[in-house]
Amino acid sequence: MPAARRSHRADRAHAGTCDRARGALRDLGARVLVAPLTATTGPASSAELDAAVRSLDRYAWVAVTSVNGVEALAAAATRAGVDLARARTRWASVGPATARSLHAAGLAVDVEATGTAADLARALPAADRPEAPAAPGTDSGTNSGTDSGVAARVLLPLGDLAGDALAGGLAARGWHVDSVVAYRTVPVALPGDVVADARAHRVDVAVVAAGSAARQLAAQLGDDAPAVVTIGEPSARAARAAALSVVAVAAHPTDAALVDALVDALVDAPAGAVPSASGPVGPRERIGASRPLQPTSAPPVEPAPSALPVARDASTRSPAPARARRGAVPLEAEESSR
Repeated sequence: MPAARRSHRADRAHAGTCDRARGALRDLGARVLVAPLTATTGPASSAELDAAVRSLDRYAWVAVTSVNGVEALAAAATRAGVDLARARTRWASVGPATARSLHAAGLAVDVEATGTAADLARALPAADRPEAPAAPGTDSGTNSGTDSGVAARVLLPLGDLAGDALAGGLAARGWHVDSVVAYRTVPVALPGDVVADARAHRVDVAVVAAGSAARQLAAQLGDDAPAVVTIGEPSARAARAAALSVVAVAAHPTDAALVDALVDALVDAPAGAVPSASGPVGPRERIGASRPLQPTSAPPVEPAPSALPVARDASTRSPAPARARRGAVPLEAEESSR
């Protein structure tokens, strides 16, 4: 029976991905180990986020790029005694998981980008061309300009590692952007047995869905880091920048597409080659001399499953296809930016 390890407080947004990946790979004879590489904790100070939540009516839009952002906003609203659903603003999101989290919090999502933060910047109307439906409590079809009493301003609750694609894209479209650190991403040391499996080359591929996870994988495993499958191009770029070999990129930044890419990479490729987003590639390349990172101690956090290793199956099951007998390290949604 394939063994699996999972943090008892794994981020709810990605637990389903872990389960689907485990099930698909288990059927192929693989053993999946869930090993978080990063965890999420609160900002050094919540004062700025709390102040923004108390002033939500100043914003035409709140653009959220991850489930972590939604949860941070909800926590700030609880501290401030604010009902997010009554705010005179509209909500935009990146990805279906973030949209589901907003809906679960009782918030209507007016714009949902299916790709990255840059896609969301393009999806929102320009500040001088409001096109979305009216926000709750308004009479007109816009609250993006000063004529409706709301400034052309957007709130971005982001992680501390977020890039500037969304803020820059919105600013270019005429918006005044307030970026607030809503949460921090901190490193998590891989368990010793997972490190041992990787150094013994019993891990075939690591699935990463955040740039921070890719960087941690490279930092902690050095030359022994496996090849990676990523949930999208932002995490693929981060993995390549960390000198990891990217062997496949999910066709869409969704759980299902990630699992499909992972299974394809492990099973469908001929021996010695694994498909990538741009075509077949050769055997994985070892990364350069990156020193393992020694994560500093951090306050209690909720680990996000940033990677799940799949190690050799130790059961007596029928042999699996050659590429599935050893395994993978899956996974975060790609907050487009982490």
